[in-house]
Amino acid sequence: MTTFDYASLLVDAGAYSGRDDIAHLFARFVELAEVKFNRGLRVADMERTSTLPLTEGEGTLPADFLEARQVLAPGGRVLRAQPLAELSALQTSGGAPIGYSIVGNRIRVRPKGAEELELSYYAKIPALTAAAPANWLIEKSPDVYLYGLVEEIAIWERDAAKASAAETLKRQAMAGLGLADERLRWGNGEIVIGGLTP
Repeated sequence: MTTFDYASLLVDAGAYSGRDDIAHLFARFVELAEVKFNRGLRVADMERTSTLPLTEGEGTLPADFLEARQVLAPGGRVLRAQPLAELSALQTSGGAPIGYSIVGNRIRVRPKGAEELELSYYAKIPALTAAAPANWLIEKSPDVYLYGLVEEIAIWERDAAKASAAETLKRQAMAGLGLADERLRWGNGEIVIGGLTP
C-alpha cells in the first residue's frame, strides 16, 4: 500500500506539474494550498470540542478555530449566534447566557452568567511540514493535496490554463471528500420535517 506524506507529495507535485526545480518553494506552496483548503472544507475530521473558560462573558477561542459548530452553556443549553450589535443590546449581567458573537479570536456571551462554555468547532487542518510529514487530509485524500499544489505551482508559473485545470481537479476532489463525509454522517439518516404538518 502506498504511503502518502510530505516527501512523496513533493515528488508527485513536481512530476504532475512538470517541474523538478520547486523543492525550495515547496513549503510555501503547501501553506498556500492549506489556506484554500481551510476556507472550503468542512468535514468530520476537522471537528473538535473544547471547554472555554470565560471572564466577564468573554473567552479566547482555540488557536486552530475556523468556525463554530455548536456552543453550549452550562447544563447543555444551546446558545444562538447573534450579530454583535444585537448581542451588545442584551443586558450585560445576570441570568443565563442566551447568545454569543465571535469577535476576532474571542467569543463573547450575553448575559455574562456563565463561567465556561463547551465549544464544538471546525479546526484548521494540521499543517503539513517536513517535521510533521502527515495529517488526516493527506492520509484520507492525497489527491486534494496534490491538485492543490499543482494549482499553486501553476499560479507561480503564471500559467492560467494549467492553474484552472488543476483548480477544477482540486474542487472535484474536495467535493468527493465532502460527499464521502455526508455519507459517513447521514448514510442511514431519515429526513424529518420539523414544525406542524397538516
